[in-house]
Amino acid sequence: QVRLVESGGGLVQAGGSLRLSCAASGLTFRGNAMGWFRQAPGKEREFVAAIGWYGVSTYYADSVKGRFTISRDNAKKMIYLQMNSLKPEDTAVYYCAARPSGAASSLHYEYDYWGQGTQVTVSS
Repeated sequence: QVRLVESGGGLVQAGGSLRLSCAASGLTFRGNAMGWFRQAPGKEREFVAAIGWYGVSTYYADSVKGRFTISRDNAKKMIYLQMNSLKPEDTAVYYCAARPSGAASSLHYEYDYWGQGTQVTVSS
């Protein structure tokens, strides 16, 4: 059974930093691209960042480029999202997702497995 569990969310002031983690189980993991998506109240789920299975290929939404960094540890079956210079518009529930292919993608429908989400709230 595949399970993705996010952690690290919380309340932070604008300009602050948070590091999200996602622990994966039930996956080969080395063969899976991983991604972070987010959903704010009243909005659709949107792509944040993705990383290929080897950890070299990374992609970011324009809105977070230069502020967020995605990384992975294949030995631990973990992915991370380092979020710096946070803005109130980054407030959302952040989801970790796994894709059955090793190639990173920004398309949510290409990801088969999802975590339960972790809340990030940025105050102004």
